[in-house]
Amino acid sequence: MKDQYKQYFLDILKKYRLGNASREEISFLEKYYELFETSEEILLSEEESDQLKASIRDNIYKEINIGNDPSKPFVFKWSWLKYAAAASVVMMLSFTLYLLLNPRNKQEVEIAKQDVEPGGNKAILTLANGERITLDDAARGQISSQSGISITKTADGQIVYQVAENIGAFEENNMNTISTPNGGQYTIVLSDGSKVKLNAASSLSFPSSFTGDAREVSLNGEAYFEVAKKESQRFKVQSGLQTIEVLGTHFNIDAYPDENEIKTTLLEGSVKVSTSNASTTIRPGQQAVINRNDLTTISKQDVDIDKAVSWINDLFTFQGDDLKSVMREVSRWYNVSTIYSGDIPDKKFYGEISRKSKLSEVFKILELNKVQFEIKDRTVKVSYNEDQP
Repeated sequence: MKDQYKQYFLDILKKYRLGNASREEISFLEKYYELFETSEEILLSEEESDQLKASIRDNIYKEINIGNDPSKPFVFKWSWLKYAAAASVVMMLSFTLYLLLNPRNKQEVEIAKQDVEPGGNKAILTLANGERITLDDAARGQISSQSGISITKTADGQIVYQVAENIGAFEENNMNTISTPNGGQYTIVLSDGSKVKLNAASSLSFPSSFTGDAREVSLNGEAYFEVAKKESQRFKVQSGLQTIEVLGTHFNIDAYPDENEIKTTLLEGSVKVSTSNASTTIRPGQQAVINRNDLTTISKQDVDIDKAVSWINDLFTFQGDDLKSVMREVSRWYNVSTIYSGDIPDKKFYGEISRKSKLSEVFKILELNKVQFEIKDRTVKVSYNEDQP
């Protein structure tokens, strides 16, 4: 074993002995300590090294699969999944060690070479006068003002619209737009105090100030809304083929144009969902689903809220999602395009992966379900290998 690999484990062990290890590192040691010698040197014969690799592999599968039956779908089955952040770190530590101990083939080396960092806070703000501000480059503090509205970038990277006091009437139709690219997300606080977090490849159009008896905005893509309650002004969101109407509430809208369904998930309050031909009201814990090919019906279903809004907690969460829907989500966040080779079976994916992971780490988890990936120039080629062990 190379010295750097020996040192990898010993550094964590030393921190543990000194009482400086984090919760994630302690969890890692508790799971894999018995696989290592406790002396100052880790010296393994070839046979011992092979046994070590097999033991780590078995432990990984026990943690993330239902048993070791390869016919069953890939599932994370950790009792401590509610500690999602810690779980993600432990998973990555465990998996990193597995990679270090396994010789990497040519394809793996190529993937590592072309690895892609996760997305982050990136967006462009377009003002009513056409001025475009790249928000990730903008300095903190006031970045613009218009018609008595101050636009500020806060220390934590949010954009806040603030109305000056006693400024008289506002200009009408002073529309602004905030747009995130693939690989971007951003949070904005509108002039009424409502907070909106945009996911990747999304845009929100809104007035710099709200007048009249309605606060109206338009969404393309996905966003999480925390709407400030104002009895005198309903809040309306136009997203594709539907309109959302609320007074004050928390909800998520998933309206990407490349998805066949538009999904609105309610966390608290009350939401009215309408199309040109139908309308319904949902309660907290429910999701309204509109099929783009049938606007006469809006279905309602109870859902796992944590899954619906997992992206705002920096997680991919899959519960019976097929590979192509998984890859659409991954492609938007890592700003890559996807092509498919051969037949792709309708296999379902379950589990959670940190959105802070590099793309190669996401691939390695998905590959446990016999999926293979090749990446070149930000294009991912996906294939399925039934013979993969």
